[in-house]
Amino acid sequence: MRVFVTGASGHIGSAVVRELHEAGHRVVGLARSDSSVAALKSAGAEVRRGHLDDLAGLQEAATTADGVIHLAFKHDVAFTGDYAGAVAADLRAIEAMSAVLEGSGKPFVGTAGTLALAHAVRGRPGTEHDVLAGGPRIDAENAVISLGKRGVRSSVIRLAPTVHSSLDHQGFVPSLITMARKNGFAAYVGDGANRWPAVHTLDTARLYRLALEGAPAGSRIHGVAEEGIPFRDIAEAIGRGLGLPARSVSAEEANKYLGFLSAFTQLDNPTSSAHTQDLLGWKPTQPGLLADLADRHYFESVAPA
Repeated sequence: MRVFVTGASGHIGSAVVRELHEAGHRVVGLARSDSSVAALKSAGAEVRRGHLDDLAGLQEAATTADGVIHLAFKHDVAFTGDYAGAVAADLRAIEAMSAVLEGSGKPFVGTAGTLALAHAVRGRPGTEHDVLAGGPRIDAENAVISLGKRGVRSSVIRLAPTVHSSLDHQGFVPSLITMARKNGFAAYVGDGANRWPAVHTLDTARLYRLALEGAPAGSRIHGVAEEGIPFRDIAEAIGRGLGLPARSVSAEEANKYLGFLSAFTQLDNPTSSAHTQDLLGWKPTQPGLLADLADRHYFESVAPA
């Protein structure tokens, strides 16, 4: 299968490209910089030079591919204050590629997150059957799912907030480590009993391949290996890795010590992937988040602030 992958040189995308290549697929990766071009060529992928705002280019790449995996998102824009702009660009890109895929029967695998479920599901783990009506990034998820009724074998992978491995240099975990170094302690809010799901990058890459190859049209899929790790345990593991204490802060202090992650770190987001594992035969095999933090690579790769 010839697969067009957006975000192909990123943390998750680079692992997806390798997974697809090893499974015998041909990959065309979207690249917006010279460094991304070099990384993709080194991985044996064909390069499509462009970006998410090049809608005509995205359409051409989708038309000439046998399937699409959409991983790209303007994280740099979102984290510097224009989250709404990043969300809007993502939805435009999906709509552009969708327009040329309708009726083709080709697979389109989109990307969302489990954290959105924390606002709607209480008292139990979120499941693949939980559907939200709309909102930032949820509109994009629903747009991809709706393609299943328009002749596209569409699916969306809701990723855990911590997709972790030695490939993760800019995600939530490296950000928390940087903040802990700056603060002199690893912070958690209140009693830290709220839970975050987690999944290893390599398990995630395999899940994207399985979704591309066989997910039924209109499938919501959970990229979750560990259902819910108490946030205090994550903070304590970061503290051990840095030789610093872990410390509770109040909700009022959270923004001071946890910055742009303050709201996220307070969410309780236990999430199940039981349906996903049954549907696709996906069984996570890689180390869990706390084991990954104990392996030291995060503390060697994240530079002091």
